[in-house]
Amino acid sequence: MKNKLLIILLLVVSNLAFGINVKSISKAEFRALDIERTQIIESNKVPSLFYKSNGESVAIDLLSRNFNELPEIFIHFNDTIISVATSGYLIIDNMNAGEHSMEIYQKDGDEKFQLLNKTFKFKEKEPLIKNDAVVLGMLLLLLALIFKTEASNIPFFKKFYGIVPALLLCYFLPAFLNTFGVISSDESNLYFVASRYLLPASLVLLCLNIDIEGIRRLGPKALIMFFTATIGIVIGGPIALWLVSRISPDILDDEIWRGLATVAGSWIGGGANQTAMKEIYGASDQLFSAMIVVDVFVANVFMSLLLFGTGYNKKINKFFKADDSAIESLKNKMESFQKKMAKVATFKDLMLLIALSFTAIGLAHFLSNIISPAVSDWLVSIKDTSPMTSVLLTSFGSGFFWLVVFSTLFGIILSFTKAREFEGIGASKLGTIFLYILVATIGMKMDIKELINNWGVFKFLISVGLIWITIHALFLLIVAKIIKAPFFYVAVGSQANIGGAASAPVVAAAFSPSLAPVGVLLAVLGYAVGTFGAIACAFMMQYLSVAS
Repeated sequence: MKNKLLIILLLVVSNLAFGINVKSISKAEFRALDIERTQIIESNKVPSLFYKSNGESVAIDLLSRNFNELPEIFIHFNDTIISVATSGYLIIDNMNAGEHSMEIYQKDGDEKFQLLNKTFKFKEKEPLIKNDAVVLGMLLLLLALIFKTEASNIPFFKKFYGIVPALLLCYFLPAFLNTFGVISSDESNLYFVASRYLLPASLVLLCLNIDIEGIRRLGPKALIMFFTATIGIVIGGPIALWLVSRISPDILDDEIWRGLATVAGSWIGGGANQTAMKEIYGASDQLFSAMIVVDVFVANVFMSLLLFGTGYNKKINKFFKADDSAIESLKNKMESFQKKMAKVATFKDLMLLIALSFTAIGLAHFLSNIISPAVSDWLVSIKDTSPMTSVLLTSFGSGFFWLVVFSTLFGIILSFTKAREFEGIGASKLGTIFLYILVATIGMKMDIKELINNWGVFKFLISVGLIWITIHALFLLIVAKIIKAPFFYVAVGSQANIGGAASAPVVAAAFSPSLAPVGVLLAVLGYAVGTFGAIACAFMMQYLSVAS
């Protein structure tokens, strides 16, 4: 039996490690609570976010659910199950910052009566700005300042942007605002709006002038680099786990590989694949939360490096001895088409362009809402008879998957019509603006200070993640050198795996907005192969853990 203590501390799965105390209190004690240091909540109104500044303890009134008598209840807090006799009131003390899950239920023999099932975050203090209208204004002002200074002739800015790509600042400046409590992604719906509305709209707009024949002429190297990126993730996970186990053998625990399997699902496919891995291998909620931290941090650091590399595209291609003439030809052809069709936009033109793009995403949402539940229901219906098929096709039950597919498909279809001429009034420019807003909302999800504060907890897991992504990068660099692939294929092939549809077109657009559709098409392929690759990766990590 492995020593569990290090793993327990590592993953924050023990309430005792942080002194969290869950207990029942009497009605008199409940009424006598100090409201200055206690947040009093009705069980049917438990929020998704608590702030320590509003009270260090949380008291829950279970009787708000109209249960007159609760002789005994079971509390599944994070990964600890507690049985308590209660009068209907609970108090939670000494809760640590982070994500928590709590299920409260009664049992009658084998039958279970659920009173509460909630996942929530506990943070130190409220952000300075919570109004999304104000936050959006700040993000747009930041984007405007970045591109204004990038276009400046001032020597300092010329040197600065010669080293640091503007797109990188679009990502990191919102991250700093989130880190220092000015804004909070937990309080904001901007990422959801950007990813569900602006991203599909940008896919339609960027695909309006897509050159299918030009993309076909890019050759097989794009696909080779995409699958190289996939193989790097599949093999990199087990190797990284083995290397870290040389320093900390306890990491080869029966639980750790289950959590890492969810990271593999996310990095090869996306959120749906990640959730599928959680369900397949039974990773606990708290372990899953820890892995999301690893996933987001490592993936975002790597994306930053790729964006930084776009500024040295020519030098990297020279190192690879790569011929990027097909990419340059496609880019020049698109830019030439834009200049040829360029005209002063009228009110009618702009209204038609906006109507066309948002009608297309409205239809994409409509079809996604029909197909996704139907596929999900079918997958559930075959779960008992064909469990493996049900698991492998999980991505096809994701609404976001179908939203991306239909938005891309409609953009491509429209590129064969007169709608293609909308490029003349700046369709791709508008699509690029939407992408940059998305980048800013992705950036505001990163909390650098929280990661530093919890480094002692996550350092081994993040070490696995960093080694893993390094192996992935080495695979890409070696194969790119052998086949003389341009850096564009390396960056987009990697991000189509690691980041998916939300960030692959962003990285592609960093080379040229006209190349964004290439990132989208590869990202859709990533959703399709994600679960298959993650299962192969998980099998090898499981073997390592069992064999130890």
